Amino acid sequence: MSFSKADDLLDLATMTAARRYGVTLDDVAERYDCSRRTAQRILTALDRRFPELRSDFDPEGRKRWRLPSAPLRELLTLTPDELAALDLGIAALGDASEAKLLRQLREKILALVPRSQAARIDTDHAALLEAQGLAARPGPYLASDPTVDAAISRAIKAGTLVAILYRSRGKGEAELKKVEPYGVLLGIRRYLVGIDTEDPQRRLRLYRAEAIEEARPLNEAFEREPGFDLQGFAARAFGTYQDPEEIEEVVWRFRPEAADHARSFRFHPLQEMEDQPDGSLIVRFRACGQLEMCWHLYAWGDKVEVLAPETLRRLCEGHRRADFPALP
Repeated sequence: MSFSKADDLLDLATMTAARRYGVTLDDVAERYDCSRRTAQRILTALDRRFPELRSDFDPEGRKRWRLPSAPLRELLTLTPDELAALDLGIAALGDASEAKLLRQLREKILALVPRSQAARIDTDHAALLEAQGLAARPGPYLASDPTVDAAISRAIKAGTLVAILYRSRGKGEAELKKVEPYGVLLGIRRYLVGIDTEDPQRRLRLYRAEAIEEARPLNEAFEREPGFDLQGFAARAFGTYQDPEEIEEVVWRFRPEAADHARSFRFHPLQEMEDQPDGSLIVRFRACGQLEMCWHLYAWGDKVEVLAPETLRRLCEGHRRADFPALP
């Protein structure tokens, strides 16, 4: 068996042991981007190497393979690359409450590493971080209170209401609100997505994280609106600001000299790109958030033109510069 195949088999064994309900043929096919027949051969090889592998059928009639973790304990170890990636992820999260949870996870993982391996990992890990540099979140962003973030996170996970002391724009004092928390949008601003329990129309609202002075999970469960999808909700906007009445088709044209650079951007999850005969690039998507679009487009100077909507074209008109020395 080649080293690459051995690594793949160990990777599959780890995935199988890590999942409470085991894996299906489709899980294996998706993981290794292969056909179901190839996935079956891989599972057969796994069975040969790990006699503890068991299979049965779930309530939906799908065959699942399960592997106890005990046979893997002596084979698995933390690599310097994995530890460095975890550290970079922690640094990138900045002051977010999730960073604290990842630091705790890091400590638990290191506590399980055998002492014989710890010294080598520390040496290689330090070299990797030195080579990669310090991970950081460049650019401005609004800081939020970690205790507020943690309280909201607990309420979302538990499916309970959260009480927030919220300072709305234009109001001098913060107001106490009971909110059904549906999720959090991350960007330059951090927003809590939720429904005010006193809103008779039960509209989803965005609450600015920096304007939440206090937050406390309540022992009151709620039922989420059926069919709600946070990713789909976020995709309605270019950035984090949401205005359902502003959602419309957006069309930008990047000049030939900027087209290659623009192709490397994901401006929107559902964007479509069209190469033009003159070398320019058309980008299309549907979203709201024209002010945030304008802020982004300004950085492209005169290398981009707004074709639609007309309101965005007028908003950007007169602000397309030709003297920027670089593209975003």
